[in-house]
Amino acid sequence: MRGRRSRAVSLLVTSVVLTGLLIPGAVAQPEGGDPALGPEAAAPVVVDLDEIPAEPPVRPGPPAARDLFGADCDTLIDGSQVTATCHNGYPVTDMVRLHVECDRWWDLDSDSAAAAVGPAGRIELAGRCWKEVRSAWVTHQRP
Repeated sequence: MRGRRSRAVSLLVTSVVLTGLLIPGAVAQPEGGDPALGPEAAAPVVVDLDEIPAEPPVRPGPPAARDLFGADCDTLIDGSQVTATCHNGYPVTDMVRLHVECDRWWDLDSDSAAAAVGPAGRIELAGRCWKEVRSAWVTHQRP
């Protein structure tokens, strides 16, 4: 008999607790049963159908394939001497120039004449300064 009383008490306590949780929600509902409107829903949204495009926007095409051009050059500075070795692995001729910048203010910088490196060709360019070399680089140009 004792088990029945505790079960009855537990059912009674559970129903009171659930009722206590449900009453505030029921009181907060408006009379008409519609959900309460917030400040963002105060004005109706108006959509102008003329502003909607008939077709979806056009997607941009894929980027153009990278143009494969330019010989691969290695530059070696040894004291006042500069050597650039270029190999063209592409099917287009490349016009290369060696540019040498000297470290001393009175030492003249030099730019070589353009030399053609054909497809699968190799070329060696040389330059020098009287004293130290500050920097050296190779530029590429289409014929």
